[in-house]
Amino acid sequence: MTREEAFEFLDRTAQGIAETFGASCETLVHDMSLPSHPILSIYNGQVSGREVGSTLDVMGEPRELDEVGRRTDFVNLLATTPSGKQIKSSTFHLIGDDFNLALGINYDFTSLAYANRILVEMMNAKADLQSAMSRGGEDRLSELFDECMSVVGKPVEAMSKADRLKVIALLDQKSAFSFRKSVPFVSQRLGVSRYTVYKYLNENAESRKDVTL
Repeated sequence: MTREEAFEFLDRTAQGIAETFGASCETLVHDMSLPSHPILSIYNGQVSGREVGSTLDVMGEPRELDEVGRRTDFVNLLATTPSGKQIKSSTFHLIGDDFNLALGINYDFTSLAYANRILVEMMNAKADLQSAMSRGGEDRLSELFDECMSVVGKPVEAMSKADRLKVIALLDQKSAFSFRKSVPFVSQRLGVSRYTVYKYLNENAESRKDVTL
Protein backbone atom coordinates (compact mmCIF):
# COMPACT_ATOMS: atom_id res chain seq x y z
CA MET A 1 0.00 0.00 0.00
CA THR A 2 1.36 3.40 -0.97
CA ARG A 3 1.07 6.53 1.14
CA GLU A 4 -1.57 7.91 -1.24
CA GLU A 5 -3.64 4.73 -1.00
CA ALA A 6 -3.37 4.69 2.80
CA PHE A 7 -4.44 8.33 3.03
CA GLU A 8 -7.33 7.80 0.61
CA PHE A 9 -8.59 4.86 2.71
CA LEU A 10 -8.32 6.72 6.03
CA ASP A 11 -9.86 9.87 4.57
CA ARG A 12 -12.89 7.93 3.26
CA THR A 13 -13.22 6.21 6.62
CA ALA A 14 -13.04 9.50 8.48
CA GLN A 15 -15.68 11.06 6.24
CA GLY A 16 -17.98 8.04 6.61
CA ILE A 17 -17.73 7.98 10.39
CA ALA A 18 -18.39 11.73 10.61
CA GLU A 19 -21.48 11.43 8.41
CA THR A 20 -22.71 8.38 10.33
CA PHE A 21 -22.46 9.90 13.81
CA GLY A 22 -23.25 13.51 12.95
CA ALA A 23 -21.97 16.94 13.86
CA SER A 24 -20.80 15.93 17.34
CA CYS A 25 -18.26 13.50 15.88
CA GLU A 26 -15.00 15.00 14.63
CA THR A 27 -12.78 12.78 12.51
CA LEU A 28 -9.38 13.55 11.05
CA VAL A 29 -6.26 12.09 9.50
CA HIS A 30 -2.85 12.96 11.01
CA ASP A 31 0.58 12.74 9.45
CA MET A 32 2.30 10.93 12.32
CA SER A 33 5.67 10.79 10.59
CA LEU A 34 6.29 14.27 12.00
CA PRO A 35 6.48 15.04 15.74
CA SER A 36 4.01 17.91 15.23
CA HIS A 37 1.49 15.42 13.64
CA PRO A 38 -0.21 17.96 11.31
CA ILE A 39 -3.81 17.41 10.22
CA LEU A 40 -4.13 16.25 6.60
CA SER A 41 -7.94 16.14 6.49
CA ILE A 42 -10.68 16.84 9.01
CA TYR A 43 -14.49 16.56 9.21
CA ASN A 44 -16.74 18.33 11.73
CA GLY A 45 -13.75 20.41 12.78
CA GLN A 46 -16.06 22.69 14.76
CA VAL A 47 -15.84 20.16 17.60
CA SER A 48 -12.24 21.12 18.41
CA GLY A 49 -11.99 24.30 16.31
CA ARG A 50 -9.16 22.92 14.18
CA GLU A 51 -8.63 22.75 10.42
CA VAL A 52 -6.29 21.17 7.87
CA GLY A 53 -2.66 22.00 8.67
CA SER A 54 -3.23 22.51 12.39
CA THR A 55 -0.62 20.99 14.73
CA LEU A 56 -2.72 21.44 17.88
CA ASP A 57 -4.08 18.40 19.67
CA VAL A 58 -7.76 18.09 20.67
CA MET A 59 -6.97 19.88 23.95
CA GLY A 60 -5.69 22.89 22.02
CA GLU A 61 -2.00 22.35 22.79
CA PRO A 62 0.89 22.29 20.26
CA ARG A 63 2.17 18.99 21.63
CA GLU A 64 5.05 17.26 19.83
CA LEU A 65 5.00 13.48 20.07
CA ASP A 66 7.97 11.18 20.55
CA GLU A 67 8.50 8.02 18.51
CA VAL A 68 6.40 5.90 20.88
CA GLY A 69 3.55 8.40 20.90
CA ARG A 70 3.54 8.50 17.09
CA ARG A 71 3.06 4.73 16.89
CA THR A 72 0.71 4.01 19.82
CA ASP A 73 -3.05 3.70 19.46
CA PHE A 74 -5.10 5.58 22.06
CA VAL A 75 -8.63 4.26 22.48
CA ASN A 76 -11.67 5.80 24.21
CA LEU A 77 -9.87 8.39 26.33
CA LEU A 78 -11.39 11.51 27.91
CA ALA A 79 -10.30 15.00 26.89
CA THR A 80 -11.54 18.57 27.29
CA THR A 81 -11.29 21.18 24.55
CA PRO A 82 -10.27 24.80 25.30
CA SER A 83 -13.96 25.76 25.06
CA GLY A 84 -14.88 23.20 27.73
CA LYS A 85 -16.36 20.50 25.54
CA GLN A 86 -16.12 16.96 26.91
CA ILE A 87 -14.60 14.58 24.38
CA LYS A 88 -14.13 10.84 23.97
CA SER A 89 -11.01 10.48 21.83
CA SER A 90 -9.44 7.58 19.94
CA THR A 91 -6.47 7.40 17.55
CA PHE A 92 -5.66 4.47 15.25
CA HIS A 93 -2.41 4.19 13.26
CA LEU A 94 -1.78 2.87 9.77
CA ILE A 95 1.96 2.47 9.24
CA GLY A 96 3.78 1.45 6.07
CA ASP A 97 7.31 1.51 4.70
CA ASP A 98 7.16 5.17 3.77
CA PHE A 99 4.22 6.53 5.75
CA ASN A 100 2.77 6.79 9.26
CA LEU A 101 -0.80 8.02 9.24
CA ALA A 102 -3.45 7.97 11.94
CA LEU A 103 -7.22 8.19 12.05
CA GLY A 104 -8.52 10.33 14.89
CA ILE A 105 -12.08 10.17 16.25
CA ASN A 106 -13.27 12.77 18.75
CA TYR A 107 -16.85 12.53 19.98
CA ASP A 108 -18.34 15.53 21.79
CA PHE A 109 -20.65 14.15 24.51
CA THR A 110 -21.07 17.43 26.41
CA SER A 111 -24.81 17.63 25.71
CA LEU A 112 -25.26 13.98 26.70
CA ALA A 113 -23.46 14.58 30.01
CA TYR A 114 -25.71 17.58 30.67
CA ALA A 115 -28.82 15.56 29.79
CA ASN A 116 -27.63 12.76 32.06
CA ARG A 117 -27.30 15.18 35.01
CA ILE A 118 -30.86 16.37 34.39
CA LEU A 119 -32.15 12.79 34.23
CA VAL A 120 -30.35 11.87 37.45
CA GLU A 121 -31.84 14.91 39.19
CA MET A 122 -35.30 14.07 37.86
CA MET A 123 -35.04 10.45 39.05
CA ASN A 124 -33.66 11.41 42.46
CA ALA A 125 -36.16 10.92 45.30
CA LYS A 126 -35.91 11.78 48.97
CA ALA A 127 -37.21 8.42 50.18
CA ASP A 128 -39.29 5.42 49.23
CA LEU A 129 -43.01 6.33 49.40
CA GLN A 130 -44.10 3.04 50.92
CA SER A 131 -41.41 3.27 53.61
CA ALA A 132 -42.35 6.86 54.38
CA MET A 133 -46.03 5.93 54.64
CA SER A 134 -45.18 2.96 56.84
CA ARG A 135 -43.14 5.15 59.17
CA GLY A 136 -46.02 7.63 59.32
CA GLY A 137 -48.39 4.80 60.20
CA GLU A 138 -46.07 3.54 62.92
CA ASP A 139 -45.88 7.01 64.46
CA ARG A 140 -49.66 7.33 64.56
CA LEU A 141 -50.03 3.78 65.89
CA SER A 142 -47.57 4.58 68.65
CA GLU A 143 -49.58 7.67 69.58
CA LEU A 144 -52.82 5.65 69.74
CA PHE A 145 -51.18 2.99 71.87
CA ASP A 146 -49.87 5.58 74.35
CA GLU A 147 -53.35 7.15 74.55
CA CYS A 148 -54.95 3.79 75.36
CA MET A 149 -52.26 2.99 77.92
CA SER A 150 -52.91 6.30 79.67
CA VAL A 151 -56.62 5.42 79.96
CA VAL A 152 -55.79 2.13 81.69
CA GLY A 153 -53.24 3.94 83.86
CA LYS A 154 -50.84 1.02 84.49
CA PRO A 155 -47.43 0.07 83.14
CA VAL A 156 -47.35 -3.05 80.99
CA GLU A 157 -45.62 -5.18 83.62
CA ALA A 158 -48.38 -4.44 86.15
CA MET A 159 -51.30 -5.23 83.84
CA SER A 160 -53.72 -8.08 84.30
CA LYS A 161 -55.43 -9.89 81.46
CA ALA A 162 -58.47 -7.63 81.93
CA ASP A 163 -56.24 -4.58 81.55
CA ARG A 164 -54.70 -5.92 78.35
CA LEU A 165 -58.15 -6.74 77.01
CA LYS A 166 -59.18 -3.17 77.69
CA VAL A 167 -56.14 -1.77 75.84
CA ILE A 168 -56.93 -4.01 72.87
CA ALA A 169 -60.60 -2.93 72.95
CA LEU A 170 -59.66 0.77 73.06
CA LEU A 171 -57.21 0.32 70.18
CA ASP A 172 -59.87 -1.49 68.19
CA GLN A 173 -62.33 1.35 68.80
CA LYS A 174 -59.77 3.81 67.44
CA SER A 175 -59.29 1.63 64.32
CA ALA A 176 -55.67 1.05 65.26
CA PHE A 177 -55.71 -2.44 63.75
CA SER A 178 -56.37 -1.01 60.30
CA PHE A 179 -52.71 0.12 60.23
CA ARG A 180 -50.17 -2.03 58.44
CA LYS A 181 -48.31 -4.40 60.82
CA SER A 182 -50.45 -3.23 63.76
CA VAL A 183 -50.69 -6.67 65.38
CA PRO A 184 -46.89 -7.21 65.55
CA PHE A 185 -46.50 -3.66 66.90
CA VAL A 186 -49.13 -4.11 69.64
CA SER A 187 -47.88 -7.56 70.60
CA GLN A 188 -44.37 -6.19 71.07
CA ARG A 189 -45.52 -3.21 73.13
CA LEU A 190 -47.80 -5.35 75.35
CA GLY A 191 -45.21 -8.09 75.71
CA VAL A 192 -47.51 -10.82 74.43
CA SER A 193 -47.56 -13.02 71.36
CA ARG A 194 -49.35 -12.11 68.14
CA TYR A 195 -51.61 -15.07 68.74
CA THR A 196 -52.61 -13.54 72.09
CA VAL A 197 -53.49 -10.22 70.42
CA TYR A 198 -55.74 -12.02 67.93
CA LYS A 199 -57.24 -14.04 70.82
CA TYR A 200 -58.01 -10.84 72.75
CA LEU A 201 -59.61 -9.29 69.65
CA ASN A 202 -61.84 -12.35 69.29
CA GLU A 203 -62.76 -12.29 72.99
CA ASN A 204 -63.71 -8.61 72.76
CA ALA A 205 -65.78 -9.33 69.66
CA GLU A 206 -67.58 -12.16 71.47
CA SER A 207 -68.24 -9.88 74.44
CA ARG A 208 -69.85 -7.31 72.17
CA LYS A 209 -72.08 -10.01 70.68
CA ASP A 210 -73.20 -11.10 74.15
CA VAL A 211 -74.09 -7.51 75.05
CA THR A 212 -76.05 -7.14 71.82
CA LEU A 213 -77.97 -10.34 72.45
